[in-house]
Amino acid sequence: MVAQQARDRLAASGHGVLATVHPVRGVDAVPVVYAVDPAGVVGIPVDLVKAKTTTRLQRERNLEADPRATLLIEHWDASDWSRLWWVRAELRRIEGTDAALEERLAGLLSQRFGQYADRPFAGLLLLRIVAVRGWTAEG
Repeated sequence: MVAQQARDRLAASGHGVLATVHPVRGVDAVPVVYAVDPAGVVGIPVDLVKAKTTTRLQRERNLEADPRATLLIEHWDASDWSRLWWVRAELRRIEGTDAALEERLAGLLSQRFGQYADRPFAGLLLLRIVAVRGWTAEG
């Protein structure tokens, strides 16, 4: 899969598995929803919709200790393996705050997911795409 096709699939998907690095356990992987802006920034919400004991999530603490992350998306078709594909985005946490960037990504998330129409966010994790790779079973 060429890089642009991988980026297009990443932007179109909106759901994947985010892997960060826990200082003791190592790889820490969780399913997430996300949005990608045209500048190559991924926004992952810390929402108030789903039940959680705190909005200070382990993935955020992991990113503060080690800014590297990977986002994996994939398509599986049990009956037709010629349709299999995956995309892996290497990400880096963006330090500090950028209100305009957060607003842009919050808007993209609220457009894409009805549950976020009222923007029930405790915050957004902002990560820059540094590399994208993909594979497809198609030709």
